[in-house]
Amino acid sequence: MVENPQVSRVLVVTAHPDDVDFGAAGSVAAWTDQGVDVSYCICTHGDAGGADSGIPRDRIHVVRRKEQTAAASVVGVRDLHWLGFPDGALEYNLELRKAISRVIRIVRPDRVVCQSPDRMLSRIYASHPDHLAAGAAAIAAVYPDSRNAWAFPDLLDEEGLEPHTVPELWIMAREQPNVFVDITDAVERKIEALLCHESQMSDPGRMPDMIREWARATAQRAEFGPDRFAEGFERVDTA
Repeated sequence: MVENPQVSRVLVVTAHPDDVDFGAAGSVAAWTDQGVDVSYCICTHGDAGGADSGIPRDRIHVVRRKEQTAAASVVGVRDLHWLGFPDGALEYNLELRKAISRVIRIVRPDRVVCQSPDRMLSRIYASHPDHLAAGAAAIAAVYPDSRNAWAFPDLLDEEGLEPHTVPELWIMAREQPNVFVDITDAVERKIEALLCHESQMSDPGRMPDMIREWARATAQRAEFGPDRFAEGFERVDTA
């Protein structure tokens, strides 16, 4: 499937810092190169994750915010929304749905990119419980919450945030992607963005080859031809 060329604003919703960089940073770089405005909504500060870096645990949230901000800058993103929910204990509930709906009404994107709400045993690292909760809540925020004036009415009545209908939803880490983005010109920036997350890297030296291998396999699946790199998503029409 060819992506919609009319998209001018994209919101990516993830559970943790670095999730977007593993799942979509190449696509984000390709979009910003085309003039698309991309924003991030990150549900936690990622303070329960990371390698044993020696950073005091009560300071890791500051480090992870810095790392994600730097990684975002590499791929052309400067608008980051931090929700501040507890890492490792993210729950799919009305509070999280409301918080994501608020960001959708602020950003007013043409596309929301999110994590999968379904556990995939063949790729268990993509199925962290926080990822599942963030994915389910983002999908509910796209439909029906953010477009419905009577869902969380205080968003409109007290905060002045008008309802917004998101036309399409792209879901990361799906077994059957139906849309692919050629990231050949952006794969090195994807790697650079990931390497910004130093506190999470126990073996950063293996990251470049691993990312190229994954992206090359996705490009082959998309039939983009040899020596190409790609990311894949499941696109859902939500207009």
